[in-house]
Amino acid sequence: MNFPLYIAKRYLFSKSSNNTINIITGIATVGVIIGTLALFIVLSGFSGLRSFSVSFLNTADPDIKITSVKGKSFFLNDSIQEILKNEKEIVSYSKVIEERAFFEFNEKTHIAFIKGVDANYTKVNSIDTTVYVGTWLDPKFPLGVVVGNGISNTLSIGVFDFLDPLKIYVPKPGKGYITNPTNAFKKINTQPIGVFALTDEFDSKFTFISLELAQELLSYTPEQISAIEIKVSNRTERDQIITNLKSKLGNQFTIETREQLNAVFYKMLNTENLASYLIFTLILIIALFNVIGAIIMMILDKRDNLKTLYSIGATMKEIKQVFVLQGFMLSVFGLFVGLSLGIALVLLQMKYHLFMITQHLAYPVELTLLNVITVIITILILGFLASKIASSRISKKLVE
Repeated sequence: MNFPLYIAKRYLFSKSSNNTINIITGIATVGVIIGTLALFIVLSGFSGLRSFSVSFLNTADPDIKITSVKGKSFFLNDSIQEILKNEKEIVSYSKVIEERAFFEFNEKTHIAFIKGVDANYTKVNSIDTTVYVGTWLDPKFPLGVVVGNGISNTLSIGVFDFLDPLKIYVPKPGKGYITNPTNAFKKINTQPIGVFALTDEFDSKFTFISLELAQELLSYTPEQISAIEIKVSNRTERDQIITNLKSKLGNQFTIETREQLNAVFYKMLNTENLASYLIFTLILIIALFNVIGAIIMMILDKRDNLKTLYSIGATMKEIKQVFVLQGFMLSVFGLFVGLSLGIALVLLQMKYHLFMITQHLAYPVELTLLNVITVIITILILGFLASKIASSRISKKLVE
């Protein structure tokens, strides 16, 4: 049996005659357990928040979006449609028009975006599932619109109120200065038939209307659109699909993934996750100072034993290795207990919703292998470094 490991196990699991040493060792162990538990729960919480936040993007944004490099619109000709149909991984695509507009309802005004969509839109994005009052766009209501909850609150809009239309204005196309403001805008009267709720920003930004109504408002031709939104069968193949589309469509189009469309949001999530990890790792480092203190106190307590070991032939390297292994095993024990408790708490939260954000919304957590591995590696590295620092206090003068 490995000599340093045998001695380290004896020192770790046997009580010292000095009760103060036992208390310090116990405090160090509890510190590692709590530090491990806190780090794992925070990482699991941020993973849950990330998945929770990304789920909104999955509802509102497509897997792939194609827009024109120049100008706000382009013409969807037969060759482009043929390219899209021949790409096997594309499940469905939708023609879309987006434009900033001025809204007026009962003398209240608001500036937001209209989003004209065709019948395929709900096959690409599941935004229709967020409609909580009224209904999604329906051919039975050609002037029907679905407004965001934020816009609805700002303008005090109800649904199926046929007495008061929602007026939408956009500037008329043209060049030069506006000489007559009354003729500078094109207007349509619409009927709100639904209200959706997703996120505060999205709800205050968009109003959905039919593609044909948007084309009429903007004086577009039937083939003229702002973007093509695409749903793919396998997201892992998106890069290959984009490569194929770029080679066939040329450099006249910008092709972006959902992550690229929301690059700032994803960057913010990653930054917050990293910052939280570093903060709790710092707290864990402070907790591991207890391990250093416990090892040093153990070294002083076992000074006579160390002299005996040195006298019978143990080398300085082996004696130092005893306390490196002791501190490392103490960290591993704290890691095992803390991680086990953390996993148990996360599973309980996922199943029984112990902690709530609101009355009906549980705090989101997610159990991932990456978080488990991150915690294990962090504790093992920091525990080993703490043990090395403590064992470096051993010198020949101490054991001679």
